[in-house]
Amino acid sequence: MQLLALRRAPGVRPGATAPGWQRAFTLVELLVVMAIVAMLLTLAVPKYFQGLDRSKDAVLMENLRITREVIDKFYGDNGRYPESLGELVQRQYLRNVPLDPITASTRSWIIVPPQPPYKGNVYDIRSGARGFTRDGRPYSSL
Repeated sequence: MQLLALRRAPGVRPGATAPGWQRAFTLVELLVVMAIVAMLLTLAVPKYFQGLDRSKDAVLMENLRITREVIDKFYGDNGRYPESLGELVQRQYLRNVPLDPITASTRSWIIVPPQPPYKGNVYDIRSGARGFTRDGRPYSSL
């Protein structure tokens, strides 16, 4: 049995490459790195999207809370409810109509009118989004 021994050419220092050759990663090394990155992504990506959903739910709840508070302040100041969400903006109770983060629209709000004998058209608002929050409540019931 013969053993193959590799020798350095005379005058070539250790770790140097032969003329015309460059040092590079092997295909196996690249595949191992790609497999590790893929495994890490399978752990991180679902958490990222769950975090996005949680943040949209939180923004929706906050937008509803603030808008309902502003509607109550409008009623306290004027003795009636606003005719539209645009009136709250026009009278400077809000800077702009809030965005429903689930539908990504300012036009998807469901307007709940007041019961007679109260005046106005906007007693409450609800999200027009279909589906459920992360804790199982329908968006339209928030």
